[in-house]
Amino acid sequence: MKISQLADRTGVSIRSIRHYEKKGLLQISRLANNYREFDESSVDTVRTIQLYLGLGLTTDQIKDIMYCEYPEILEADENKGEYCEELLQVYEKKRNEIIKQRKTLDEAQQKLEMQIDLLKSNRENLID
Repeated sequence: MKISQLADRTGVSIRSIRHYEKKGLLQISRLANNYREFDESSVDTVRTIQLYLGLGLTTDQIKDIMYCEYPEILEADENKGEYCEELLQVYEKKRNEIIKQRKTLDEAQQKLEMQIDLLKSNRENLID
């Protein structure tokens, strides 16, 4: 499919798709006229990229996740899957950033609520 078709099917701009290609996130082939040609798997790849971007990951982090260099197969149970240490580290780092951001936001909210309560109290004292 052409880049415009991929953009239509995924809801992602052509510019973004070109950026993903440039960053090595999206593999393409070229036609004889040098047009990009995408296969069906590109739709899922773009959606996956969008998911990770929505989680706040950078394109470099996404590339590490999508093309982990050291996958090992875990056989802890019948459900076998790929394991990537780099992916685990990226997820843990992102989780810790979110926890820190939440803490900062909670502290800011508490300070704002204290200031609001103080101002309301002062307003009521002026009215009385």
